[in-house]
Amino acid sequence: MRVTRPMLAVAGAAVATAVLAGCGSGGDAAAKAPPTATGSLESLAAQVKCKPDIQTDADTIRQAICTNPAGKFVLATFSTDRGQREWINEAKDYGGFYLVGRKWVAVGDDGVVTALRGTLGGDVEIGADHHAHTG
Repeated sequence: MRVTRPMLAVAGAAVATAVLAGCGSGGDAAAKAPPTATGSLESLAAQVKCKPDIQTDADTIRQAICTNPAGKFVLATFSTDRGQREWINEAKDYGGFYLVGRKWVAVGDDGVVTALRGTLGGDVEIGADHHAHTG
């Protein structure tokens, strides 16, 4: 079972501000990150000091909106690696910045993702750039 459209809507809404505000520098790719965190949505949220507002609680995905001192972001955990990759590949069409760990992803603007990476580790992926498509 794939709950793709509702999940994309939440992720899209979370990154819309980042897309409209423009891309960040993204120049900290060489910055050292800690080992990639693992765990439940609640344990990952606790590590970055946010109280998750659960939006989706399904067998294949758990998704929440979080706010911490770095800003607002979407945090999602997945039951399978394949489900995670399919979700990311579809969500990246909406732009934004994605911090990716094993069976989890955090979606937010560049500054938030960079701050989260300092705690959670993971790899940063960048969604589609829609600036060239303006009328």
